[in-house]
Amino acid sequence: MEPFSLSEEIDSATQKLSLLKTSYKAATGEDYKADCSPENPAPGDERGLDATEAGEDFVDPWMVQTSSAKGVDYDKLIVRFGSSKIDQELINRIERAIGQKPHRFLRRGIFFSHRDMNQVLDAYENKKPFYLYTGRGPSSEAMHLGHLIPFIFTKWLQDVFNVPLVIQMTDDEKYLWKDLTLDQAYGYAVENAKDIIACGFDIKKTFIFSDLEYMGSSSDFYRNVVKIQKHVTFNQVKGIFGFTDSDSIGKISFPAIQAAPSFSNSFPQIFRDRADIQCLIPCAIDQDPYFRMTRDVAPRIGYPKPALLHSTFFPALQGAQTKMSASDPNSSIFLTDSAKQIKNKVNKHAFSGGRDTVEEHRQFGGNCDVDVSFMYLTFFLEDDDRLEQIRKDYTSGALLTGDLKKILIEVLQPLVAEHQARRQEVTDEVVKEFMSPRKLFYDFQ
Repeated sequence: MEPFSLSEEIDSATQKLSLLKTSYKAATGEDYKADCSPENPAPGDERGLDATEAGEDFVDPWMVQTSSAKGVDYDKLIVRFGSSKIDQELINRIERAIGQKPHRFLRRGIFFSHRDMNQVLDAYENKKPFYLYTGRGPSSEAMHLGHLIPFIFTKWLQDVFNVPLVIQMTDDEKYLWKDLTLDQAYGYAVENAKDIIACGFDIKKTFIFSDLEYMGSSSDFYRNVVKIQKHVTFNQVKGIFGFTDSDSIGKISFPAIQAAPSFSNSFPQIFRDRADIQCLIPCAIDQDPYFRMTRDVAPRIGYPKPALLHSTFFPALQGAQTKMSASDPNSSIFLTDSAKQIKNKVNKHAFSGGRDTVEEHRQFGGNCDVDVSFMYLTFFLEDDDRLEQIRKDYTSGALLTGDLKKILIEVLQPLVAEHQARRQEVTDEVVKEFMSPRKLFYDFQ
């Protein structure tokens, strides 16, 4: 037993130091030694956490920090995480495979990085199966527009590839990390599931599950959790996630639970006893550390590595270098917001790339790289030609900030209203059906 308990400040500093040492090793391939500079910087491997240097971006599953108004430097993040850029060649291949125009998130680089997507396309082109897996950490009843990004894209993937989908609600994670009761965490999972279902997922091809509910009823799922736990050391999870000796054992063991849905035999009701079906995971890039760990473990327990598609981060209204927070209602557009609230939030809080005066703006133009209203339009305005015209007009000064905000409001108000109408139709019975373990229907049975 320790002779005294560390204060929160010391605990926090220790955790930061541990993270920095881990990041240093990921970037250089060497353990940190005081007063020694690295000799041979090595590219990050699949186990290393993001390397951080003074003034550089910091990304992990719980925190995203950047000092740039443009947001995170994603090209650097690809190098640091060791993933692959989604280039035009891959986008063209996806277009050929599905026989239709790629989603605007692909066309505009919102999904920008991948692991093994070519393998998934090889399988699809050869009539071999794969399935989709994504998730949501239900930390509150209120979801915002940023939370919808992976689900909008996953629904499109489900439609164009006609494949089954599993959606994990990590209510256990939120209980471990937040000041919630188990009942609150599960209640949020059910409420968030209603917003997810409102995105239009096919009930015949979609299984949504709560960890608190499903893991206790599925021995196959739990067996995979235990297999993963056996093959990951405490040292490894400390290195990947920055855990310290004062973190609860629940947090330390949780990554194995997020990893388990990557393996098809975790869902015997869907895939029977097949363990060879590859998984494709669309997610924001901050979730990648979980799946670097998963991909490292997979071959050692006889399973295929999951493939990934990574999205950029959805910016807060106040700017791409700030973080959206459910506790700050002005940091984003929430799915419960009225048309009036959306208008007020965009007009009052959306960070502008415009000039200080109308005269200056007309003369020098606005900066689309930092303007949040323009960033939001890249996510939600479908028409590529119109988006490009708006970019040109704003950059030249022909379009004022107020005009740009008005365009965004006219895009967001019907989008949120339509979502709210669809959610109204999602009854508790519908949620129960989506969350019932059952056979799904798809092409490759």
